[in-house]
Amino acid sequence: MTIAIIVVVCIVLLALGFLVPRLSRHPQKGVDSALGAGQRTGGKAPGFLGRLLSKQFGTSRKATNKSASLGRKGRSKIGG
Repeated sequence: MTIAIIVVVCIVLLALGFLVPRLSRHPQKGVDSALGAGQRTGGKAPGFLGRLLSKQFGTSRKATNKSASLGRKGRSKIGG
């Protein structure tokens, strides 16, 4: 379920980055801060579980940022 949500968020950020590059930064920052809070909270769990939870949120954060960045980069390549 969580993977599906992250995939949908990535697709939405990619589309926003391509269609409205300037306006895509605010949603990207919102998603980034939410996942960052989850990453910090997950990292407080003890031992292996803390590393696992922190890594999952970190990987999701990286994917969403990369998706938004690719949308803006694609828009700039077509001359928009």
